[in-house]
Amino acid sequence: MLTTLAYSMVVVFMFLIMTKRLPALVALIIVPIAFGIIGGFGPELGPMMLDGIKKLAPTGVMLMFAILYFGIMIDAGLFDPVVRRILKIVDGDPMKIVVGTAALAMFISLDGDGATTYMITVSAMLPLYKRMGMSRLVLACVIMLAGGVFNILPWGGPTARAASALGVDVSEIFVPMILPMAVTALWVLFVAYMLGMKERKRIGFAALPAGGAERKSAPAAGFPQPALAGMPPTAELNAIADQWVAHGGSAEAAGAHAAAAGSGASGPAVATPEITLSGAATARPKLIWINFLLTAALMVLLIMGALPLPALFMIFFAIAIMVNYPGLQEQKERIASHASNAVPVVSLIFAAGIFVGILQGTKMVDAIANSVIAGVPEWMGPYLAVVTGILSIPFTFFISNDAFYFGIVPVLAKAAEIYGISAAEIGRASIVGQPVHLLSPLVASTYLLVGMSEVEFGDHQRYTLLWSISATLVMLVAAILFGVIPLMGNA
Repeated sequence: MLTTLAYSMVVVFMFLIMTKRLPALVALIIVPIAFGIIGGFGPELGPMMLDGIKKLAPTGVMLMFAILYFGIMIDAGLFDPVVRRILKIVDGDPMKIVVGTAALAMFISLDGDGATTYMITVSAMLPLYKRMGMSRLVLACVIMLAGGVFNILPWGGPTARAASALGVDVSEIFVPMILPMAVTALWVLFVAYMLGMKERKRIGFAALPAGGAERKSAPAAGFPQPALAGMPPTAELNAIADQWVAHGGSAEAAGAHAAAAGSGASGPAVATPEITLSGAATARPKLIWINFLLTAALMVLLIMGALPLPALFMIFFAIAIMVNYPGLQEQKERIASHASNAVPVVSLIFAAGIFVGILQGTKMVDAIANSVIAGVPEWMGPYLAVVTGILSIPFTFFISNDAFYFGIVPVLAKAAEIYGISAAEIGRASIVGQPVHLLSPLVASTYLLVGMSEVEFGDHQRYTLLWSISATLVMLVAAILFGVIPLMGNA
């Protein structure tokens, strides 16, 4: 009964968000409550929901202050040199843009934090995608694939969980997986190349303004400033890009359209200004090295685990806003300008807390795990390492990493001992499903990615799922070929 209820809840939830019957925020709240009541857990749902919210509260706080911190860095112009460099390299070629997106995401993913990767990469690349008229689903897809591959870094989480649950040193799991991880990273770049070629075929090349991404201090006459007055810099940039796309990449048409919207009359327009992520009023070019050192220090402390992530981002946000915008009114304006980015993401995190709390509190998560383990036939025993790698795909999608690594992996490792398969080998197999795991509705940072990329959660899942599975299979096959995971134990 409980197993059927658990699977039904997950299926209904996925159906509602993938068919757009309900937004993810509403589905995360309504669906688990409804199934909890159906299962007879009505009186107990309150404490379960509160437990789930408490569990995800640190993540919500971390994401809110991370969004504010990187928002301040964007406003101050820290990432403008990156955008300028990218624009010079890509030269209007969608294929180069998509491959560059994947490479940038991989580089940033070295810090092991998905939210950081998503915020920096999307902030740097989204304006370019909008300006080129490229699919934002491609943007979200390649960033998530890159993050999924590098999520197996020891400081990323899953590898440390597997090592702790199995009682082995983390190096025994991660070090042998470096080569399979490198092969999978190459596969992700190849996927980015293929998706980029499709975008090139769909929209062709686009001529970008000379000078790359730098916005001129004085906007050109006729540029759509009146229509965009009062917007936060990022929102203004997005509006400019939307106008560019809506008018077929014509600077004159976009400028005339926006000028008409702002003043009620049309007039001659000249070349669109060069784009940056920051605005002239908020840019702090003289502080770029201070901001760089501040961000570098944040990344180092994050990797070292010197403080909990929420505390780190709160502290560095406070420092960043005081350094860049010392005036009280300026600080209020900067916080208000990024509230529209933070509120939707944080609200989804707390809604996911209800989903997770009920899933775990009712023991539905245990029912799902036990049903899958019971379904593994005895003849598969010698192949348990490979089976573990394959099972990591659905397990890490439908249940949390904690439930999988601390509840299921030790059971699989114990069964594999009979066939001469070591705990470390089972641990390596258990982490190959991470590219798919990041598509799970249980992963908080995924809501940040889809929110910042301006795509629907269900659309992102449909578009990215097969590519994620392909990355997992490439990592698994590479691990088998390199002898990292045994194809077969002792029969």
